[in-house]
Amino acid sequence: MTPSPAHPLEGVLILSLEQAVAAPFATRQLADLGARVIKVERVGEGDFCRGYDDAVGGLASYFVWLNRTKESLTLDVKAGEGLAILEELLARADVFVTNLSHDAVARLGLAHEQLTARHPHLITCSVTGYDAHGPEAARRAYDLLVQAEAGAVAVTGSTAEAAKVGISIADIAAGMYAYSAILAALYVRERHGVAPPIEVNLFDALTEWMAQPLYVAAGRGSDPQRRGLHHASIAPYGPVRTADGAVVIVAVQNPAEWRRFCEIVLAAPVLAEDERFASNVARVAHRDALEAEIAAVAGALDGEAFAARLQAADVPFAALRTPLEALAALRARLGSLPVVASEAGPVEIFGRPFTLGDSELSLGPVPALGAHTAAILAELGYPPERVAALRAAGVV
Repeated sequence: MTPSPAHPLEGVLILSLEQAVAAPFATRQLADLGARVIKVERVGEGDFCRGYDDAVGGLASYFVWLNRTKESLTLDVKAGEGLAILEELLARADVFVTNLSHDAVARLGLAHEQLTARHPHLITCSVTGYDAHGPEAARRAYDLLVQAEAGAVAVTGSTAEAAKVGISIADIAAGMYAYSAILAALYVRERHGVAPPIEVNLFDALTEWMAQPLYVAAGRGSDPQRRGLHHASIAPYGPVRTADGAVVIVAVQNPAEWRRFCEIVLAAPVLAEDERFASNVARVAHRDALEAEIAAVAGALDGEAFAARLQAADVPFAALRTPLEALAALRARLGSLPVVASEAGPVEIFGRPFTLGDSELSLGPVPALGAHTAAILAELGYPPERVAALRAAGVV
């Protein structure tokens, strides 16, 4: 029987000097797998992500999403005593994650070369906006700025107007690469005793996700055109409006699906042989004529009838849902969602992106600011009166 540990990263200690989205997204994935994640936050303020909104009973949706299960330690790392506490934790940690600039980290003595000279076992992961060592190393980078400069905004939106992607796609991309690189580094260290530094930046991460439109631009010498809900390179692939105003998203990806779409959905098998539509490249070139053929059929059917034809033809399709509708569908499919505690009361956890045998997500509360400071310092041997003095001095 294949072993299936309950929490695969149990016993791994992650120390993260993090804020906003990218680095917290990476470390929350590690916490989900059972790693202990100590989140170092600024005294009095904490991660500025805590103030992004108040949608979850007064808590920020971003913070709730990104920080469950972590321990919150408030620490002034610019103070000598604060940096000393951090150093004690680094001696015990397996991984140190930061999304400060390389220069800021180096000034604190926390760059990879500095840290591994003192703690050879330590895996370091730096998440920055742009190349940590190049001419843009000092630039501040937020998700929209990177979306704009990596070209994502230019290929998103309608033909009339560009738009940002509606989620923090640059941050999420960087966070996912940081997460996967940390897992790889843990494996490297397991085999060789040490691991090389990890450096991830938002711009390069999103450029990888932008590779397909970049290839189109490079190959054709022109920018891909925005198509709204339609696909720029595949047809038919996008919304179809039926007689009752319903919008059904249709996705035809291969010749067999196209033939069935013509024969069963459009009831016009001759279109499958029409030279204008004989290949995907041809269909994209004659997109207007193709959409007119589809609209003529869909305009005579209601949404349910059109969907029934797609189902009968085994052609992929989907409903166009709002977030509230998607949430209702998620709850209906799963029956109930996992819940964790927070200052605002219980909050639901939306989805699980993968399974690993019988292992379960390690789900803990969304931490209040500094909720674990006293316990972590006690673990390091600090008596209560010393902790009180550090609080009074603004060190923790």
